[in-house]
Amino acid sequence: MYIPVAFKMKEMSEMIEVIQENGFATLFSTHEGIPVATHLPLLLNDTKDCLIGHFAKGNPQWKDIENQKVLAIFHGPHCYISPSWYETNQAVPTWNYVAVHVYGEIELIEYDDELLNSFNNIIKKYEHHTSTYSLTQVDERLVSNLNKGVQGFKIKNLSMEGKKKLSQNHSIERQQLVIQKLEEIEQNNEQQIAHLMKQNIK
Repeated sequence: MYIPVAFKMKEMSEMIEVIQENGFATLFSTHEGIPVATHLPLLLNDTKDCLIGHFAKGNPQWKDIENQKVLAIFHGPHCYISPSWYETNQAVPTWNYVAVHVYGEIELIEYDDELLNSFNNIIKKYEHHTSTYSLTQVDERLVSNLNKGVQGFKIKNLSMEGKKKLSQNHSIERQQLVIQKLEEIEQNNEQQIAHLMKQNIK
């Protein structure tokens, strides 16, 4: 990923936070020299040194992915930045965003307690706090049949790089103008970028 110095995430903890808050990733590998990708949730393990996920068995990407070097992209908030928000319109439009790229090696895993635990962790993370849903309520035969429908995997030997492009290459005064305009837009991405920009210039 192209990362100018001003936009580079320097702390591992910051990149991990992006991954944990934006867990629906895009996973890239190659098949016969051609890039292929799947959109899927990935979870960091407890020691933060491994990503765990699963493919649908019908997805051919997993069939030759083992031991490949892969790339998982986690997209944070992003939004358009208009030059009309600046003190002068003698500028060009841009896009502010947050993204983390994670590189690692794939190991396929069988249906076992580790994979089942990852299903439970996904449910725990994404079910609403008032939800009563649990895999323990699902018929054991249905749960055990997951083995026929999914292929689990780990991404190991992780290396990460993160980028937060938040108008840091502009003056504080211009950044504050952008924040003001973004806060007037009632969309989640714009509100999140405004919040991150405010944190960044403190």
